[in-house]
Amino acid sequence: MMELPMLIMVGALVILTLCSIFSFKYRDLGFYGAIVAIILASSAITLSAPYLIYYTAFVFAIGIINIASLKVIKSVIQGVDYGLVGLMVLVTLYIFTTQNLAMILAAFVLVSVPTYILVMVREGGANVEVGIKYITFMVLATVLFLIGAIILAYSKNLPDAGLLYIIGYVMLVVGLSIEVGVAPLHEWVPDVFTSADPIPMSIIASLAKIVPFIVALWILIYTAGTLTASITIFTAVLAAISMFTGNIGALTSREHARVLGYSTVANMGYVLACLVAVPLVLVIEGGTVYIKPELVYFALAGGLLLLFANAAGKIGFFNAIKGEGAYSPLMYMLAFSFIGVPPLMGFWGKLFILLPLLEMGYIWLVALLVINSAISIPYYIKLASELGMGWKANLTNFICVAVAVIILVTVAFLPVEWFLTGMKSIAQTIGAIV
Repeated sequence: MMELPMLIMVGALVILTLCSIFSFKYRDLGFYGAIVAIILASSAITLSAPYLIYYTAFVFAIGIINIASLKVIKSVIQGVDYGLVGLMVLVTLYIFTTQNLAMILAAFVLVSVPTYILVMVREGGANVEVGIKYITFMVLATVLFLIGAIILAYSKNLPDAGLLYIIGYVMLVVGLSIEVGVAPLHEWVPDVFTSADPIPMSIIASLAKIVPFIVALWILIYTAGTLTASITIFTAVLAAISMFTGNIGALTSREHARVLGYSTVANMGYVLACLVAVPLVLVIEGGTVYIKPELVYFALAGGLLLLFANAAGKIGFFNAIKGEGAYSPLMYMLAFSFIGVPPLMGFWGKLFILLPLLEMGYIWLVALLVINSAISIPYYIKLASELGMGWKANLTNFICVAVAVIILVTVAFLPVEWFLTGMKSIAQTIGAIV
């Protein structure tokens, strides 16, 4: 017999599907259906895994804000756009509740595919040109990621994986890098961010980034072995290249959306650095691998907090671009979070990533992360200055208030032990399946 949380999740998916179908005629039905589905799914996750309550709360908030932001555009797929975002939220909520590799990989695909349609959404028609470019890169990324994951899972059961493990690792990380826009595999990012409508782009730049990193971290921990510590240098180098490429590109760009595109490249470099901490879960004695999940929860917490801070900031800035400006103090608050000013959320995300890197001995990567945070100051301040304006009671400012509240959570509730506690439980769950 199906358990109550799973029944609620299935009910949420049914509601989302039916409301999306009928939203072609009644667009608001898609909106309310997505909201109800997200509320139901969030309650189901909280019931089945209470330790995920903080993760669920952040995803819930980001999802609701993303759906609300779609109100400002009239899409050619009216109503269905709400359903697509709702599906992405449901998958993001679900990702930590399964231990099945097939479901994990399916979640990666289910979050990626809706963005193929969303990237083309704009008022008055479909942006086919930008869609073709984006989809081409995303399909390549998905193929590489899935093949890499399958190779890694297969090599786990081999006594001497050697070269096969390295190939799988590289393919998975390269696929992830293309998917989220890590340099030097970021070629699609600046053009797509600039050409696409700001509202769908805010969804792709925020919500769509969370699941790929969680899936990659899960797979890398699940398949970790004696070669993991040495091959992570590949990920560390990619993270460093992405930080510099993104920040330098943002400094030299003029268009606001292009600046945010390069900003994403830099931010994904910071988050990618948390994957370098995967060997911290391993203790190798006499050729046997033992799992120490308590050593990796800082990297997990740092990566997620940075992804949530990135999501809040991108939603705020892209909505400000669409609305031709937003309340100036809110813009500066989002900019300070991106820079890493304490005690905003962006600061805690970077700090929790730095700690495991120090434990790993990657002092040079720690230094580069700090240097790049300093490099980003001028363009974030400029962005906030140019998009800032006086207060107006409109949807853009209400959305910016909502995302500002998200990044202020770590100010109101210091220290952030409450979030780390949940991450410890997740890390222990990962350790149990490995």
